[in-house]
Amino acid sequence: MRSKVGFIGCGNMAQAIIKGMVKAKVIENSSIMVSNPSSEKLEKIKEECGVSITNDNKQIALESDIIVLSVKPNKYEEVIDEIKELVQKTAVIVIIAAGVSIEKTRIMFKNNKISVVRAMPNTPALVGEAMTAVAPCKEINEAELKEVMEIFNAFGKCEIVDEKLMDVVTGVSGSSPAYVYMFIEAMADAAVLNGMPREKAYKFAAQSVLGAAKMVLETGNHPGKLKDDVCSPSGTTIEAVYTLEKIGFRSSVISAVDACVKKSKLMSK
Repeated sequence: MRSKVGFIGCGNMAQAIIKGMVKAKVIENSSIMVSNPSSEKLEKIKEECGVSITNDNKQIALESDIIVLSVKPNKYEEVIDEIKELVQKTAVIVIIAAGVSIEKTRIMFKNNKISVVRAMPNTPALVGEAMTAVAPCKEINEAELKEVMEIFNAFGKCEIVDEKLMDVVTGVSGSSPAYVYMFIEAMADAAVLNGMPREKAYKFAAQSVLGAAKMVLETGNHPGKLKDDVCSPSGTTIEAVYTLEKIGFRSSVISAVDACVKKSKLMSK
């Protein structure tokens, strides 16, 4: 990657992205610059990753080819108002805040031609296993999109989606780590109920979820087939599956994701 990448904001997600980029060596450390009001966070990321730091958002705007706006949604208008006159004409703006659309971003920049990519990574970015949806504006060119994809592939996996699916992305990947944590916790509670020490229970449950997910991704088999392969006739697994079906496990998950998508749509209006 030859572009200079600037981050406005140095929260957990920005740090995860930067660390992923540095670890994957998709860009020279010196080509990454980060701004943040707090010098403490900046000094830490500089020490860990060898990137350039500044307290001045305007410097990011002036010097960056790709600008990642990694601040809270309620700070977007304030930050954009500060930098909108200084951003290079060829710059690509990457937005990662929930509920902030490409159109809204262009309105805030007062520029309906500025190149914007909307992305939604999730919290497993912190361990290099994010799932990120990327929705580019129509004006983005192939080389620019490739560089943005390199950024998000550096700390997990990413897929291009139509922007209208971003609310669905919120339900199926953006918010879903919380559902999985609840599932792991519940399985561990059941193991503790049956005599297993708590720490071992979490490890057994979490590793099983990790392994099952890798089976789906790496074998390419339908989840239903993989489930069938584990269920022996009259065995323990089919007994558990029967119980889950009886209490509405799948319908509960579908309802939860659907509720999340609907809430996201309301917030995006």
